[in-house]
Amino acid sequence: MEEAKAYIETGILELFVLGQLTAPEEVRVLGMASEHPHVKQEIEAIEIAMEQYAVENAIQPSAGLEQKILDKIKNTAPAVAKQEAKIVSLNPNSKDEYQSKVRTLRFALAACASLLIVCAAALYSAHNDLGIAREQIASLSLDREKFSSTVSFMKDNNADLNKLVSMSDDPDWKTVKLAGKKDPKDNMVVYWHAKGRHVIVNNEKMALPANDKDHQYQLWALVNGKPVDLGVFDVKPDSAHILLDMKGIGAVQAFAVTLEKRGGNPTPTMEQMMVMGGV
Repeated sequence: MEEAKAYIETGILELFVLGQLTAPEEVRVLGMASEHPHVKQEIEAIEIAMEQYAVENAIQPSAGLEQKILDKIKNTAPAVAKQEAKIVSLNPNSKDEYQSKVRTLRFALAACASLLIVCAAALYSAHNDLGIAREQIASLSLDREKFSSTVSFMKDNNADLNKLVSMSDDPDWKTVKLAGKKDPKDNMVVYWHAKGRHVIVNNEKMALPANDKDHQYQLWALVNGKPVDLGVFDVKPDSAHILLDMKGIGAVQAFAVTLEKRGGNPTPTMEQMMVMGGV
């Protein structure tokens, strides 16, 4: 399905319908159509669209076009007549029949030429319109993705804000402020609910340097002087979430954060202690 969709979006099917492909390319298109019903349906849809467009936007040939074609035929008629004289009797009846056929041929050629010009112009215009339509669809799809992303971002933020409001109404939630150890400017806030064993980090109330792809910050709880891992997190200024849930704990004397390798360590690297705060 994905292969057929990608193949359709290349625009090669429009060129196939217009007859602008080489023989190997046409064989490839026919092979894809036999393997993928969606490709075959797209070819049929393009053919119908071009036919409808040609009918709706038929162009009247210029007044002088027919005369030019007739003049061209007239200039070549003597040579034709000369050749026909070898095998056709020049009696009055046969001469009239010959002239009648020539006149019929003239009108037939003029009509064919006019139709060819109209069809070529219509197909060229239809191909351009299809290209524009595809660009517009792609643009609309991109706008829709951006809109969906914005809506999702707003929903996440709104949910976190509602959670902060409910937390402020619960006296069991404690706010623990962690101060910088390596840099006095570093700080962050941790929310802790002892009864529910909940630990939450506030992304908006966090002043830590952004970590790189090889490192992450790791939150620790100090319980009876021993560090307990509460999980890792990244510092992202553009994070869609205000609140970040960490591992829970029921009893703790302090919280601390160290900078560790991505995925965290079983024990904290004390030289990389960034912030710390007592409960």
